[in-house]
Amino acid sequence: MLLKFKQQSVLPGFGLSFGYTIFYLSLIVLIPLSAVFISAGRLTWDQFWTTVTSPRVLASYRLSFGASFIAAAINAVFGLLVAWVLVRYQFKGRKFFDSIIDLPFALPTAVAGIALTAIYAPTGWIGSFLEPLGIKTAFAPVGIVIALTFTGLPFVVRTVQPVLADLSKENEEAAASLGATRFQTFKKIIFPEILPSVLTGSALAFARAVGEYGSVVFISGNMPMKTEITPLLIVTKLEQFDYAGATAIAVVMLVISFAMLLIINLLQRWVTRNQF
Repeated sequence: MLLKFKQQSVLPGFGLSFGYTIFYLSLIVLIPLSAVFISAGRLTWDQFWTTVTSPRVLASYRLSFGASFIAAAINAVFGLLVAWVLVRYQFKGRKFFDSIIDLPFALPTAVAGIALTAIYAPTGWIGSFLEPLGIKTAFAPVGIVIALTFTGLPFVVRTVQPVLADLSKENEEAAASLGATRFQTFKKIIFPEILPSVLTGSALAFARAVGEYGSVVFISGNMPMKTEITPLLIVTKLEQFDYAGATAIAVVMLVISFAMLLIINLLQRWVTRNQF
C-alpha cells in the first residue's frame, strides 16, 4: 500500500500569506478596476462606441500613446547611457548625479510640469533660444514628449543599473584577449545580458507616461485635437459630470495599456529564453 504524503513547503505559512496577497491585490487593484468596467457598462454598445471613437477622443489616444512610446524609446537609449556612465566610470560628483536620477520620483508631478513649462516656454531659458529657430516646445506635442521623458527616465536607469553592476568582467576581458573590438564586445557580450532589463524599464516608463497627468497638463496647453492628452480628457468629462463617458474612455486606455504591456513582457520572456 502506497502512502501519499503531502509535500511540505520549505517556507511555512504559504496559505495564509497567499490569502492576504489575494485579498490585498483585490482591494487595491481588482475591485477599483472592476468598478471602472461596471460604470462603463451603464452605456449601451452604440453609446460606448460613439464615445470612445469620437474625433476628439481618437486624437487624444494618438497623442497619449504616441508621445508615451517616443518618450519610452528615448529613455531606453539615453537611460542605458546614463546607467552605463554611473556604473562603469568613477568621477567627481558621481553620487550627486546618481541621487538626482530619483528626483522625478520624489518631485510632485505638478511642480515638474510648472518647471518644465517655465524653462521651455517662449520666454524661458531654453525656449527663448528655440523659438527664433522655429522650434516650439511648450504648448506643443514636443513639450509633452519632454515631460514624459522626464518622468520616465528613472525607471530605465534604476532597472538597468544593477544588472550592469552585476555583470562579470571576465567575459569582456576574454573577448578583448581574442581580438574583439569594444563595439563587438558590447554587441555580443554586454547588450544581450542587459536587453531584458532595458525592455522592462522601457515598459515601466511607457506605463507611467500613458497615465501621466500632472507634469503634462501645464506644458501641453490642453488644446483639443492638438495637445489634449487622454487623462486630461477624462478629467474634463468628470468635471462635466459625464461619469459614464469618462469611464468608457478609461476602459479603452486600460485595455490598450494592458495589451501593450503584455506584448512587451512576452517579448522580454522570449529574449530571455533565447539567451540560454
